[in-house]
Amino acid sequence: MAGPDSRRPLGSRDTAWAQALARRLAASRVTPNQISMAGMGFAGLAGLAFWGTGQAEGALRVLLLLAAALGCQARLICNLMDGLVAVEGGKRTADGAFWNEFPDRVSDTLILVGVGYGCGLPVLGWAAAAFAVLTAYVRELGRANGLPADFSGPMAKPQRMAVLTGAAVLAVAEPLWGGQGGLLRAALWLVCLGSLATALRRAVRQVRALRG
Repeated sequence: MAGPDSRRPLGSRDTAWAQALARRLAASRVTPNQISMAGMGFAGLAGLAFWGTGQAEGALRVLLLLAAALGCQARLICNLMDGLVAVEGGKRTADGAFWNEFPDRVSDTLILVGVGYGCGLPVLGWAAAAFAVLTAYVRELGRANGLPADFSGPMAKPQRMAVLTGAAVLAVAEPLWGGQGGLLRAALWLVCLGSLATALRRAVRQVRALRG
């Protein structure tokens, strides 16, 4: 896990449930890096579930949509827990900075590409994944240039997962109006364009900060 200056400001970090779960994990043999790896696993499951919705119908499609939504949220919980266990739990490791960043880039790609294939827009899925990775690259480039980590939006990681989770849950009701995949396509467009806007915004903010 990286240092405190690289931690995303999250209100959920101070909630009672998060602190209780973090204490349990810190008291166990589970390491922060293992939690980060688990986050990739949940993202992979979410991506596969999103992918599967493109070929599924009826109850199976509903189950896959709910599994995708749960996978996205489980990924976020792992992202929250690895930092809490590392910093507050005193389990920080020398390679923690790597596991703080690398799994997130893999997770974004797995989920967004899965959505793209699931809703019939694989190129858009890959584009969304590329722009999501770009937002993180610009943030880390700023840190390398001596600036504080920039977690600004409008489509940072929590927002991306919120959009996809919401779309997956709402898509359960699509058969009521004869649609299938429209909500996921709209969500993917929103994430793609929003991530591009986020990367550009962070880049502009960084250049301005460097110029003083």
